[in-house]
Amino acid sequence: MTNYYLAPRAHRRFRMYPRVHSNGGRILPLDVQVEDEQYMITAAVPGFEAEDVHIEILDDVLTLRVETKHEQVEENGNGKYMMREIKRGSFSRSLRLPHPADASKGEAKIEKGLLTVRIPKTEEARPKKIEVKTK
Repeated sequence: MTNYYLAPRAHRRFRMYPRVHSNGGRILPLDVQVEDEQYMITAAVPGFEAEDVHIEILDDVLTLRVETKHEQVEENGNGKYMMREIKRGSFSRSLRLPHPADASKGEAKIEKGLLTVRIPKTEEARPKKIEVKTK
């Protein structure tokens, strides 16, 4: 568990300390593996179901979008919460793939809070082997 502390006023301008709530819980952490045949992207999406996650590829830009469901709070603002820190709403993460990918053959699954996306490279982007011959 990471603890964040407020920096003294003189040090705030130098950003020597991590900001309080620096990610606000809204950054979608990713691991991206580039293999010869495919890309494998793993994202931490704890507590989300498959219908909450949307994946699209447009012009070699992969976008992962996660939408959380809003719970109704009474109109007068007096909900039943004493404290509410879990972020609601939608957030996304986009990254440009270095080589063209075949999105039509991609597959994704969620297991134990991890989203795994496998997207094969196009045939042109896959490495080719050239045999060396002797005379």
